[in-house]
Amino acid sequence: MKNDLRVIKTKKNLYEALITLMKEKTFEEIKVADICKKALINRSTFYTHYQDKYELLYELINNLKEELKKGIEFKEANLDSREYFFKLINLFLNHLEKYQDIYTDILLKNRNSLIMDILLRVIHDDILEQITKDKFKVNVPKEIISKFYLGGLVYLIFEWLTNSNKYTKDDILSYLNILVPKLKNEAI
Repeated sequence: MKNDLRVIKTKKNLYEALITLMKEKTFEEIKVADICKKALINRSTFYTHYQDKYELLYELINNLKEELKKGIEFKEANLDSREYFFKLINLFLNHLEKYQDIYTDILLKNRNSLIMDILLRVIHDDILEQITKDKFKVNVPKEIISKFYLGGLVYLIFEWLTNSNKYTKDDILSYLNILVPKLKNEAI
């Protein structure tokens, strides 16, 4: 049933309806009836696929998360922490750029921290995996390294999404190139 084109089309319409509605009002204000009306489906069809609007939102976010996860699974050898950080930021900005409308509506207009937590968990897990594989040759606890990168990434995301006309992806990367120092020796 998962590969049934009718199911795929129905879910796509529901995602699009939810995203469109989140441009108009907060997620909390949206009712299942609103989603069904916008998607041009019956409520019974909605409930065939989802228990409630939260499950629909979770699946939408999970799909974004899985795509992001596939994108950041680069396993290049010999990346120092700076190179890794730049590659991670670049991949994440590409992902945000591809789904900019969705992220803008969900993150900025709705301020839904659950969504941000889910997406940042993917990046956090990747950072911890990289640290565990000893790609970071620094004498700093891995939790501190992870929080440092996540903190910078969170604020960059919001800055770029709220001022995408002001800063390009390349601008952000060039500013980071200035702000993140090049270390002669990664072992601190």
